[in-house]
Amino acid sequence: MKEISTEQVEQLLKAGEKVHLIDVREVNEVQMEHIPGIMHIPLGLLEFRMHELDKKTPYIIVCRSGGRSGQATAFLQDQGYDVTNMVGGMLAWQGIVNRG
Repeated sequence: MKEISTEQVEQLLKAGEKVHLIDVREVNEVQMEHIPGIMHIPLGLLEFRMHELDKKTPYIIVCRSGGRSGQATAFLQDQGYDVTNMVGGMLAWQGIVNRG
């Protein structure tokens, strides 16, 4: 499984890179705070919404601490998607967030 640190993701965003982030946390967690520009697909709905994703697009998967995103990354990788787990999740995120 490919992994990326929160610092590396923040550097990509600061550099103006087009980064495709999928947040797999629950609705209430994302409403509290999230990285701007995320696509929100709760982990429990991932298998039903993966048709919305492009297998040619690289995605970075985000959750609270890295556990659920690891599950999502493994699942999507098995389905042929180009995915990377953001290690440490939102607990380790020091970048900009949208709140509320």
